[in-house]
Amino acid sequence: MFEKEKKEMVEAGKKLDRYGLIALSGGNLSWRMPTGEILITPSGMIYEEMVPSDVLVVDLDGNILEGTRKASVDTVALLYIYQKRRDVNAVIHTHQPYATAIGLVENEIVCNLTTLANATRGSVKVAPYTSAASLEMGVAAVDYLGDQLAVVLKHHGVIAIGDSLKQALYACVYLEEAAKTITMARSFKKEMALLKQEEIDIAVEIFNRYGQDKK
Repeated sequence: MFEKEKKEMVEAGKKLDRYGLIALSGGNLSWRMPTGEILITPSGMIYEEMVPSDVLVVDLDGNILEGTRKASVDTVALLYIYQKRRDVNAVIHTHQPYATAIGLVENEIVCNLTTLANATRGSVKVAPYTSAASLEMGVAAVDYLGDQLAVVLKHHGVIAIGDSLKQALYACVYLEEAAKTITMARSFKKEMALLKQEEIDIAVEIFNRYGQDKK
């Protein structure tokens, strides 16, 4: 069941590791299928060692439809996001260091880079701390996502969403790239120029046309 998609998920997990957004078995990936089933990575397995058969298939209530592994401990939070956001087809949770670090000292990663506008659709809010593996983690994510494609979980990490696995992956990667740039800029001067909302809107529209046309 969904063998091609499981392989894509495993490859996406390895990319998270490669880009330094997770370490070993941290974080998780999930992906809603057009027929409603959700693919989710297993708990505590190192991404470099993961194979497609390790990926589980669950329903919106968390019942395992296929797979022998134990699902991610954050499953209850992830399913809450899917239940509340019908427009979301993929959720990626990371422990990416730069974005998480900014979340320790700020309440928002303010959008002052086209990279951030492109990937997350604007400024990224920081949600109050909630325990991992809890329903409250999912509630906080939904409450603070707004129209953006990512939210920082204080003391924890990042949740990125998308209408596709690729969009959620881009949100994670480019959020971290922007967070690095912001951190470097602050080493020179704390106050930074901001993008106007109309400039953010233009950047989002351009990114929507970015890349090759789907065949």
